[in-house]
Amino acid sequence: MRDIAVTLAIFGSLPIILWRPWIGILVWSWLGFMNPHRLAWGFSTTLPFAMAVALTTMLALMLSKEEKKVPWTREIVLMLMFLAWMVVTTVFAMYPDLALEQLIKVAKIFLMIFVATILINSEERLKALVWVIALSLGFYGVKGGIFTLVTGGGYAVRGPAGTFIDGNNEIGLALVMTVPLLYFLSRHAAKKALRVPMLVAAVLSTFAALGTQSRGALLGVAAMSTFLWLKSRSKVLTGVLILLFAVVMLPLMPETWWARMSTINTYEQDASAVGRLNAWAMAFNLAMHRPTGGGFDCFLGPTFWMYAPDPNDVHDSHSIYFQVMGHQGFIGLAMFLLLICFTWFSASSIMRVAKRDKSTAWLRDLMAMVQVSMIAYLSAGAFLGLAYFDYFYNLVLIVAVAKVVVARSATTSPQTRQGVQDTPKRGVSDAPGLPKPQASASKTIAGAPSAVR
Repeated sequence: MRDIAVTLAIFGSLPIILWRPWIGILVWSWLGFMNPHRLAWGFSTTLPFAMAVALTTMLALMLSKEEKKVPWTREIVLMLMFLAWMVVTTVFAMYPDLALEQLIKVAKIFLMIFVATILINSEERLKALVWVIALSLGFYGVKGGIFTLVTGGGYAVRGPAGTFIDGNNEIGLALVMTVPLLYFLSRHAAKKALRVPMLVAAVLSTFAALGTQSRGALLGVAAMSTFLWLKSRSKVLTGVLILLFAVVMLPLMPETWWARMSTINTYEQDASAVGRLNAWAMAFNLAMHRPTGGGFDCFLGPTFWMYAPDPNDVHDSHSIYFQVMGHQGFIGLAMFLLLICFTWFSASSIMRVAKRDKSTAWLRDLMAMVQVSMIAYLSAGAFLGLAYFDYFYNLVLIVAVAKVVVARSATTSPQTRQGVQDTPKRGVSDAPGLPKPQASASKTIAGAPSAVR
């Protein structure tokens, strides 16, 4: 029954995508983050749903009469440069066949992000994308949070089998990144009846993240909670919620959970931690000897024999930073870190501009929560090899689209124009990384919402 329901839902969406191409991005995101077909047990688990949706979306884009304009923000340009560099490192990879297979997967993610920058081009569409991402992973957060409470944290929460987030560490990272988006929706859902459920989902997702028994997730929760409080405009309420969470949740966790978390302070005695340090040293030595790194999937036995301090202790990268360093060399790592910095500072620029106008105040809060989600990724990701996780690149997409939305708003909003006039030498289009507002954009905003047209 699940197989039939999922298949009908996905193939039933294809005609709608042909009519409204931007819906394809939402369906693609739903498939990528929730993986609904993985919740079934039969034929639907192996059907190429993502390929069907992607091809339909690109066909619909070519046939659509909508304006096809790419927001050439510095983030999008750098992402394409990063992808081009991955092609170079794959050409010179230590294991070309393995590297090529992984390159194709990453290129698909980047391609759909690029297509999304064309189609997700309005306030309504941006909000819809945030809803899809948050609810897709929030489903596992609610489910895992209830499971953790019922079992007292005695069993580890895991993601759907056969997906990017099937392991406890992976789903833990994804859930911690989702909490800020759920918190944003709890403040800005158009229907007030949805705000409390979104807040409950955010709390349960935090329970679930701890229930994964992932040490990286614990560090991510700590960092995320701190920055969530710092970025929140209701610091008293947010502080009380965080305090209540700590008081209620932590005492419920079993001794096995506390024993595992305590190894963070005794990493010298933990074989897994020692193995990670060995893998990180290998990645550094590899990057020092090979300017292009080892290419994708190079953390293998022969590589450790050549570059690791302990050649017999073979581990995966277990870090987004050392993963990129080993795969793409120092040049690729510099691009990756620069992309993080560009996205962060662009979000800050949007926040400064958006707060001048009540109509874009929601963007201020969204950008703040995107930064909190990035903090979760950067902290938990320091101990997890998910450098090519499409969640992070969707945050880059959200910031790039937000630049377009806030720039368009500046052409129509008297409050924002006044704020720009009152700020000498720097207006909305001069803020770092913000695109110049287009004259045609004001016509789009003034008419019917582009999500409806």
